[in-house]
Amino acid sequence: MLAAKETVANDRALPDRLKQARLLTDKLFEIVRPDSLYDRPIPERHRIVFYIGHLEAFDANLLQTSNMRRSEASLDRLFAFGIDPVDGGLPSDQPSDWPGLEEVRRYAAGVRNELDIGNVSELLLNTAIEHRLMHAETLAYMLHQLPIDKKIPQAQVHVPERGQPQPESIEIPEGRVTLGLSRHGEQFGWDNEYDAHTENVPGFEIDRYKVTNGQYLEFLRAGGYQDCGLWPGADWEWKTASNVSHPAFWIKAGDAWLLRTMFDEISLPLSWPVYVSHAEASAYARWAGKRLPTEAEWQRATHVSNGGAERAFPWGDETPGPEHGYFDFKRWDPTPVDAFPRGRSAFGLDGLLANGWEWTASPFEPYAGFQAFPFYEGYSANFFDGKHFVMKGGSTRTDRSMLRRSFRNWFQPHYPYVYAGFRCAGSGSK
Repeated sequence: MLAAKETVANDRALPDRLKQARLLTDKLFEIVRPDSLYDRPIPERHRIVFYIGHLEAFDANLLQTSNMRRSEASLDRLFAFGIDPVDGGLPSDQPSDWPGLEEVRRYAAGVRNELDIGNVSELLLNTAIEHRLMHAETLAYMLHQLPIDKKIPQAQVHVPERGQPQPESIEIPEGRVTLGLSRHGEQFGWDNEYDAHTENVPGFEIDRYKVTNGQYLEFLRAGGYQDCGLWPGADWEWKTASNVSHPAFWIKAGDAWLLRTMFDEISLPLSWPVYVSHAEASAYARWAGKRLPTEAEWQRATHVSNGGAERAFPWGDETPGPEHGYFDFKRWDPTPVDAFPRGRSAFGLDGLLANGWEWTASPFEPYAGFQAFPFYEGYSANFFDGKHFVMKGGSTRTDRSMLRRSFRNWFQPHYPYVYAGFRCAGSGSK
């Protein structure tokens, strides 16, 4: 018998979620002015038009049903795979190498019309939905790098700037934490989330807040980008070769700094979290005399109560709501690191699930007993290479389904475009 999460989806919940996810990605593409859909905002990524086809090609290849007559097999292959930023040189294709926009849109619409998801398993539908939602976030940070005049501005919730909170370190006592999902549970998870296991975590201390733009500005002004002692060999080589001298979201304007938001350039909000690469986060932590937390440390500090009970979310088991942060695509840009006190963890950490992913010091590796999804064997396994690091948490552009404590995001250390910040950790004083 199939496990519960592998059974056929008999109700409308998952098909409706797929429909809503499609509407979300459709709206993202509509932000781009039509004459800019063949642009490449990030050198390591495909052109925007690729993703119009890719999202549907993934569904076609994953969910093909008996009624489908695939006359578009060549396009299924063309749009099948994205690019990992660590894979060698930069792509060199030209706009003319891709099908015309009308053909791409006709292909995408054809896939949706042909798919009959009434007899597709819950496991495959969940995979298709979360794959699309992850790409919605990828598209958002890609479009973030697109020049403002190539986008159609969208409204968002106004968040007033405020003073930076006073930095504070919190002592986390030695104790245990559960990582991963149980194979016998009902909740969907990706292959790298299995299997659930416990780890003992020695006592340590960790920042209450994410590192802010203001704190990172101090590092920059102190010459942090010029101090090779803060950047191990490969990080220094990347920084030098790529001429990296500040976060990718920052813009120098005379003696001042601006922040590139999705639809504007504004004076650098000092209380917002800084978004940087793993290499930049690690260099700051060394400069501060600290380090990045491990995956297990981060989760113990964020999802365990003072008495040792484990929580579904930092604040408890209550379903995420607007009082906990602007996740679920409710805002385009970050907010102050102390904006949502009701999202605080039992140990007192703030801003954990909706204001930027958080880098950890843990390489992305399989848990014991790892089994790749047979229908998507390379999803995780292709990245167990020691060149990627685990990120936890979530951003304003993260769907609530991926705020589960077992979810693991990952990127290579020299990729500065993700909505990812960090907080520092250190050895405990006890």
